Amino acid sequence: MVSESSDSEYWGEYARAAQDGDKKAYTQLLRAITPYIRNVLMKSLSNADAADDIAQEVLISVHKSLNTYSPDRPFKPWLYSIISFRRTDYLRKYYSSKDNKSAPLEHADFYESGVTKPEHAGEYKDIEAALSTLPEQQRRIFTMLKIEGYSTQEVANEMKMNESAVKVSAHRTMKKLRGLLE
Repeated sequence: MVSESSDSEYWGEYARAAQDGDKKAYTQLLRAITPYIRNVLMKSLSNADAADDIAQEVLISVHKSLNTYSPDRPFKPWLYSIISFRRTDYLRKYYSSKDNKSAPLEHADFYESGVTKPEHAGEYKDIEAALSTLPEQQRRIFTMLKIEGYSTQEVANEMKMNESAVKVSAHRTMKKLRGLLE
């Protein structure tokens, strides 16, 4: 059993114990990660209701996929990728709904529900669009390293590359994305 704390350093321990059937550790894990999930979501969404809805979806995903967490890997990047996927799912559904297809960026509801600062309207869609133009391997390296928080060594191991090649790929991707977004 692990000591009770909300520090992220214990999240992996809670997850390992929960995988072994420790219900108290499972409860501690969910209590500890919930504020983090909400804080991550509120940085990119100004709508508190949407953030709460997505947070619930993230918690459900954590519950359903906890068995896929590998205890020899850091927990936070694993959790962050779930948050990222659930947020992307929500935004896709939101922007593909009939009511939102024709809403101009100047529309007040757009600002209230999806953008924290008006001067950044459309920025997230632009970034997603730019990332989608990249080859799969290049996009995966960049996402793992710059978005999900994996180390260069972890990405190199996962992609079966050397660290230098991973760094070069990330640098070239960043340069290409800057060009696409300017």
